[in-house]
Amino acid sequence: MNKPASIFTRQAVLHLLVIYLVWGSTYLAIRVGVREGSGFPPFFLGGTRALTASLILLAWNAFKGSRLRLTKQELLPVVLSGLALWLGGNGFIMVGEKFVDSSLAALIIAGAPLITALIESVLDKKPLSPVLLGFILIGIAGIGVLSVPNFRSGVQTDVFGTLMILLGSLFWSIGTIIQGRNRLPLAPTVNAGYQMLFGGVAFIIAALLLREPLPTPRLDAWLAWGYLVVFGSIIAFTSFLKVLHLLPMKIVMTYSYINPIVALILGYLILSEPITIWTIAGTILVLVGVFGVFSFHRREARLKPVKP
Repeated sequence: MNKPASIFTRQAVLHLLVIYLVWGSTYLAIRVGVREGSGFPPFFLGGTRALTASLILLAWNAFKGSRLRLTKQELLPVVLSGLALWLGGNGFIMVGEKFVDSSLAALIIAGAPLITALIESVLDKKPLSPVLLGFILIGIAGIGVLSVPNFRSGVQTDVFGTLMILLGSLFWSIGTIIQGRNRLPLAPTVNAGYQMLFGGVAFIIAALLLREPLPTPRLDAWLAWGYLVVFGSIIAFTSFLKVLHLLPMKIVMTYSYINPIVALILGYLILSEPITIWTIAGTILVLVGVFGVFSFHRREARLKPVKP
């Protein structure tokens, strides 16, 4: 009897590692790019980042001869996922990181799988089991613990920044679900290019409507922008879309375990962001909750009967 092929191919593992490490570091780059005095307003940073990356990806695919024309069936999922992941997810994160530490942003975004599980249970009209609900509540409690210092501080910008990150987590979950439930016959880099194009245009429109000042970035902000374009947008986001076709969504979402740890270490080492008892306790609760959600789904998948 032939041994069944593993879904964890070398290509799948490589793309997963890119997401783990690069996206963990983008929180630091965003903080450097949008913090006070950087000279880069959040939506202009997001728009120029996304549009630059999209043009590079689409030009590269045109050179390779990939299909660029979107069908009517492909247009809506690409637009909606692009707006949710970029304007909604990345947009709220960048606004939030203008006021809060990069490590806090990463740890709150780590709770995205909890939100994903809740939304999918509603979409599938499948009630949550007590075990799954328990893990989700543990993770949500962790997000609450992480947010306590900012809410207790009474500083309006701290509270606002934390709320923005929470909204970013919600929209990132929505975009991931739209992407995962619409497996389009597009090259992943074409899909990524169009998502960034629609998201980037929306960013610029939002920047103009909000009357953000024109960018006057410092050198460190330009370097952060370049890192976000090349590594965060082109390399890691393309890996994210590719791995969604290679592995189940719930395995892909395990990047939520690693990203906050990478962000926590980098924030501490490079920006001297504090690691407090609230940070440690909240991190443990969030990771336990996320781990429990993934473990539950893996166990459920193994027990599901195979159709003859």
